[in-house]
Amino acid sequence: MTWVELIAAILSVWGVWLTTRRRMLSWPVGFAACLIYGWVFLDARLYSDTLLQLAFAIFIAYGWYRWQQNLGQDGRVRVTPLPRARALVNLGIGTLGALCLGYAMHAWTDATLPWLDSALTAFSLVAQWWQDRRHTAAWWLWIVVDVIYVGEYVYKHLLITSVLYAGFVVLAIIGLREWQRAAGTQDPAPESPGLRPGEAQR
Repeated sequence: MTWVELIAAILSVWGVWLTTRRRMLSWPVGFAACLIYGWVFLDARLYSDTLLQLAFAIFIAYGWYRWQQNLGQDGRVRVTPLPRARALVNLGIGTLGALCLGYAMHAWTDATLPWLDSALTAFSLVAQWWQDRRHTAAWWLWIVVDVIYVGEYVYKHLLITSVLYAGFVVLAIIGLREWQRAAGTQDPAPESPGLRPGEAQR
C-alpha cells in the first residue's frame, strides 16, 4: 500500500509544518493524516501505532478547541510554558502507560516490537497533549520520539514512513525554534471573565 502510505506522509508533513507555524489548519489536515496512517499501521501489524492514530483523532478534536480559544491578534495560537511539576507528572503517566500497553501487546497480540512500540505510543500521546496545551516543551519530546521512530520504521521496512519521521525531526527542531521565538514576541493573552488582572489563561 505504498501509495496510501505516501498520501499519509504528505498530509502529515503538511500538518506538522502548519503546527510549527501555529496555524489552525493544522488540525483538519492532521486528522485526515492520522486516519490514513491508522490503516497503514494496522496492515503492518503495528497495533500500538494503530491505537495511537485513533487516540490522536480524539486529541486533535481537543487541541482544535483549545487552540481556537487562545488565538493571538495575528490569528496564530499563543504558546505557554510547561511547569516542571506538571511535566514530571505527565512523563510518569507516560511511563506507566508504556508499561501497561507493552505488557498487553506482548502477551495478547502478535505485534512486532511490542515494548518499544508501546513506549513510543505512550510518549507520543504525552507530546500531543503538551502540543494541545500549547507548551513549547512538546517539541523537545517530539524530537526524541521521532528519532527513535525512524529506526523502528527502517526495521519494519516502512521506508517512506522512516523518511517522513526523519523529516519530522527536522520540523520539530524548526517548531521548537519558532515557538521559543513566539513566546518572547507574542501579544499578551486577553483577560477572560472571572480572571484576576494579570492572571494567565490556562
